[in-house]
Amino acid sequence: VDDQLEFWWELAMLVVIMLLGHWIEMRSLEQTTSALDSLAALLPDEAERVEGDQIVTVDPADLQVGDVVVVRPGGSVPADGEIVDGQAAMDESMITGESHTVTRGEGEVVIAGTVATDSGLRVQINAIGDDTTLAGINRLVAEAQGSSSRAQRIADRAAALLFWFALGAAAITAIVWFSIGEPDAAVVRIVTVLVIACPHALGLAIPLVVSIATERAARGGVLIKDRLALESMRHVDAVFFDKTGTLTKGDPVVNEDTVLTLAAAAEADSEHPLAKAIVGAADQLGLSIPAASGFSSSPAVGVTAMVDGHEIRVGGPHLLDETQQPEVDQADAWRADGAIILHVVRDGIVIGGLKLADEIRPESYDAVKALHRLGAEVVMITGDAEAVANAVGRQLGIDRIFAGVRPEDKAAKVSQLQDEGKRVAMVGDGVNDAPALAQADVGIAIGAGTDVAIASAGVILASSDPRSVISVIELSRAAYGKMKQNLWWAAGYNLLAVPLAAGVLAPIGFVLPMSVGAVLMSLSTIVVALNAQLLRRIDLAPEASTQAVLQNA
Repeated sequence: VDDQLEFWWELAMLVVIMLLGHWIEMRSLEQTTSALDSLAALLPDEAERVEGDQIVTVDPADLQVGDVVVVRPGGSVPADGEIVDGQAAMDESMITGESHTVTRGEGEVVIAGTVATDSGLRVQINAIGDDTTLAGINRLVAEAQGSSSRAQRIADRAAALLFWFALGAAAITAIVWFSIGEPDAAVVRIVTVLVIACPHALGLAIPLVVSIATERAARGGVLIKDRLALESMRHVDAVFFDKTGTLTKGDPVVNEDTVLTLAAAAEADSEHPLAKAIVGAADQLGLSIPAASGFSSSPAVGVTAMVDGHEIRVGGPHLLDETQQPEVDQADAWRADGAIILHVVRDGIVIGGLKLADEIRPESYDAVKALHRLGAEVVMITGDAEAVANAVGRQLGIDRIFAGVRPEDKAAKVSQLQDEGKRVAMVGDGVNDAPALAQADVGIAIGAGTDVAIASAGVILASSDPRSVISVIELSRAAYGKMKQNLWWAAGYNLLAVPLAAGVLAPIGFVLPMSVGAVLMSLSTIVVALNAQLLRRIDLAPEASTQAVLQNA
């Protein structure tokens, strides 16, 4: 009776440990899924839609593009849209990972799920359902978790090899034990070998790490489109930054001008940040901007339009090269200040210039320092004049500067560094960055950038904070470390345990019981699952990742 009780005790322990292993695995995956589902929970249960003179409470699912909704102080935005009335400090931490609020006013875009912390807004909806940013985040993370990677292929290959290893070990075990006249022991040893060689832990080693890593990244404002990009970031030793809108704020201010009215008329139909700055400056001064026609834009050269019967062109140094015109007299002084200089050409003759200052992001200083601590070369690429680029580069401590680069040549500069043996990451936000993003080993698009840039990138930063690049590198290194640990454990455990299960130590009196073999198999799953959970301790907020690098280096 005692022997039978001991047998059932072992069986009960086996069932408990196997269930514990599966529970940890399922809980890990469920936490990842629920964390993403919690993004959808950020949306309010109801929305207040403006209908004529009345405000009607509706379900957010009933909203249509073009509807205007009221967002109360402390309330969440029900769908992506543009502010048409009011200004508020928006809490966007759930999307960007940044803890501080961002002031948004009329004409600016707000994202579904963000919170107006201090005052009310009226927002015109421009995206609903699957077209919203939150839906896009969930879709990107799901795609990343489903995509393949080098480490996953290695794990799959190892699992396949383990099958043949176990089958071969079982066959050898049978031959040896039957040959020494122990058929009963042979059956027990064969079953023990097959049980202990179950590749469950090996199959779990990579997917669980990836699921947790992508979920943690999404919470930190980093969206992983391609798992290969996440793996490659740990090798990156050169980071390309597009200057405008990435290292600088991308909101230039017109400080001095001689022909603002004509420039604003020509730039009125342009979406370029410099164009918006010029038109904004004219509006602030109350200038009357004449109508323009025949607008056209040439990347890296400038814009052309007909204003009051004259051809007006506005652009940088390439425009002067094309028209063979001299600079304005103030150009050298403006350039010494590190300003962007645009010239206004009327009917082929330079009639004046504009001085625009683009302020460096405060976060850029720490981002460059942290990348240097990580051993990466920091490179800045821009279409601006060399003097402007050098002024920004000196302040930030940039290692290498490519100035006056046309959009079509940016990919060539990335290729140039790759030819030097560098693993290159490219950070950009514009249409003209898309070829370079695709050329780089890892393309990183700023979330505020264009759809073309985002489509060309493997990683998307929800915020415009350049320190998020540090978060991606740290996550890549941590995730790879966990993958490697899990693979070594899962494979190494089998290589050691299978010979013991086969009875290799039987001559000295040690034989691994079948029940113990089953317990060890389940324990390996538990170890792999718990080890992957340690990734949850990483804080991927841009400021936290950067400070950790600066303090630990």
